[in-house]
Amino acid sequence: MSQQLTVIGAGGHAKVVISAARAAGWHVGMAFDDDPAKIGGEVLGVPVVGPVSEALNADVGVAVLAFGGNRVRARLAGELDFEWVSIVHPAATVHDSVEIAAGAVIFAGAVVQPDAIVGKHAIVNTGATIDHDGVIGPFAHIAPGANLAGEVDIREGAFVGIGAAVIVGCSIGAWAVLGAGAVATTDVAAGVTAVGVPARAVSS
Repeated sequence: MSQQLTVIGAGGHAKVVISAARAAGWHVGMAFDDDPAKIGGEVLGVPVVGPVSEALNADVGVAVLAFGGNRVRARLAGELDFEWVSIVHPAATVHDSVEIAAGAVIFAGAVVQPDAIVGKHAIVNTGATIDHDGVIGPFAHIAPGANLAGEVDIREGAFVGIGAAVIVGCSIGAWAVLGAGAVATTDVAAGVTAVGVPARAVSS
């Protein structure tokens, strides 16, 4: 890629974003993070030049959010008026019919099947699978090794934990959490945390 990519975030998740971006051919020029311990240092060789607020006055070019927290990404997407790009690791398997919105990231080993949709600033993490006609809403996060069957609907800001599974046609409501290793055999309501096999709500 000829353009410089700026990464907003410099923690562990940023390492995976930077790795995926480089594998996809991007030049990652700089990063921003609000953690004082990170400013002035590097993340995978990328200089962390200042807090996120300073990105507004920098020559950012194009950018990607590199925070794993869904609400953090949603807040920053509203505060920062950048040209957001999607990042797809070349070791991911993504069908040509998949719609990928600006700011979405798809990591190595992920599989996204025909006619799925990945919303803005959503994360499809390492080794996660999304089968046909799945919908991943904006700011949602599908954690490593999670498996979504066909026609699953993950709503805005929902989190599907590591190794979790969702059966055909189920939905995970907006800002809901499906815990690690849980199996959703029915819909999970908005704002609810569900755990276990089968998944049951524990809070709302």
